[in-house]
Amino acid sequence: MTVQSVQRAARILRELAIAGPRLGVTELADRIGVSKPTAHALLRTLEAEGLVRQEKETSKYLLGSALLRLGNSYLETQELRSRSVAWADTLAERTGEAVWVAVLDHCDHMLVVHHAFRHGSGVQILELGASVPWNTCALGKAFVAFLPQSRQKELLEGELTRLTGQTVVDPPALAEQLTQIQRIGYALEEQESALGEAGIASPVFDRHGSPTGAIGIVGPVERLLAEADQQRHALAVREVATLLSRELGAGRGVAWRVSD
Repeated sequence: MTVQSVQRAARILRELAIAGPRLGVTELADRIGVSKPTAHALLRTLEAEGLVRQEKETSKYLLGSALLRLGNSYLETQELRSRSVAWADTLAERTGEAVWVAVLDHCDHMLVVHHAFRHGSGVQILELGASVPWNTCALGKAFVAFLPQSRQKELLEGELTRLTGQTVVDPPALAEQLTQIQRIGYALEEQESALGEAGIASPVFDRHGSPTGAIGIVGPVERLLAEADQQRHALAVREVATLLSRELGAGRGVAWRVSD
């Protein structure tokens, strides 16, 4: 298999993950810019490996179960995830909210690698593996704010997704937010990913002092951003992110100096 074939196969998997869940041969061929026979050949190879499957009723393709095994293997090797489990539980207990830990994937989305449920009652859905455009969530903004300026510029000039009417997609406005996040050490998001939902997050640094991911809380706007609780939640998120960073080997130099 040539390098080009591998790239095309990877694009098929990304299209099924992002634009799916069900796409036909013609749709996929158009999306990745190849002929229908070429797309069909690629799909047959992926199907043989269990990476995609064809639905009998519609003849359309979906992601296959082999990807779950690969995903689980990825999570098992994710140091941030393994180190963050106890800290995420601590943050969930302190704030009474659900906690997400995420990393930036190759599609400029934040991939949730750990999800600690909110302590208390109520039905909750596990969001492990959820993928959210970086510019629509506090996790993404917190992470991107501490990337090198060249990478920030690349992301700001790239595709900025709008999920709700509240989503900020103006590059100068986002750049201003990133500067503010650098100063205070945490990011806020209000109804940019989903109406009625909000997030507060801080970056997590590795032993080299580089951002490796982000940790934050997610929940209803009225709970997270209420005047009486917002600052308390933000400080708790920032403190836990700092402690998690130190467990990963980051020095004290990554801590932000702000007047609370």
